[in-house]
Amino acid sequence: MKQLIRLKSAVARVKWPWLLILCRLLLVGGLAIGLTSQAARGEGNPNPGVIPPHAQAYGLSYGEWGAQWWRWAYSFPLAQFPPSQSGELDCGLGQSGSVWFLAGTAGQGPVTRSCTIPTGKALFFPIITYLNDYPCPDPNFQPPPGETLEQFLTEGAEAVIDLVTELEVVIDGRPLNDLFSYRATSRLFTFTADPSLVAFDPCVTGRPQSGVTDGSSIMLSPLPPGSHTIFIHGVIDFGGGSTFEVQVTYNLTIGP
Repeated sequence: MKQLIRLKSAVARVKWPWLLILCRLLLVGGLAIGLTSQAARGEGNPNPGVIPPHAQAYGLSYGEWGAQWWRWAYSFPLAQFPPSQSGELDCGLGQSGSVWFLAGTAGQGPVTRSCTIPTGKALFFPIITYLNDYPCPDPNFQPPPGETLEQFLTEGAEAVIDLVTELEVVIDGRPLNDLFSYRATSRLFTFTADPSLVAFDPCVTGRPQSGVTDGSSIMLSPLPPGSHTIFIHGVIDFGGGSTFEVQVTYNLTIGP
């Protein structure tokens, strides 16, 4: 994970020295479907077909869907970790319900993926996302006196995502607008990661643990049957020439 090592070095130059341990993880039902569809089509929405960032998307907020995305991504062993995959994929792995997840990358360079998605599935995907998880091997990675764990993890996650400089999503040749408004931070949540992911994230324990995620994501209403292309790109700039970049193209077939 050479990109990951570079990322850690870059974060060490941010004014919060403890972010060296944090910045491992930049990756690029409900309220019912009818109401969600209305929000996507609503007047004033700069991106028709995309659920607005402050709406309840299929029963959850964008921040809550961000937490759900990390639970999904971290359920896989390292060899199947979604941000590391490329080529022809089975996008149904680990998926259920009305919303399916797509993944960014782990900073390994431009990636192209192809897969089939059943009709009627909304798609949630991060442009750039960061998980600040706890506990970590560093004994000094602790909330200071008077600060809750949620406050501590939120502060670290927000400090990283504050450095994002570029966000781009293009769907079937149509660029989306105002992507920085799609940023959302979760509340403190619990997850259990596959133990093999410790090679990617040294804070993974393989047991239930806590985290806060921040980032910019998109909830896309179900696409019509046929072929579609989604391009996702994001950049975080740490200064001094150090950057982290997500760039992925999905070639999707929407079908039965």
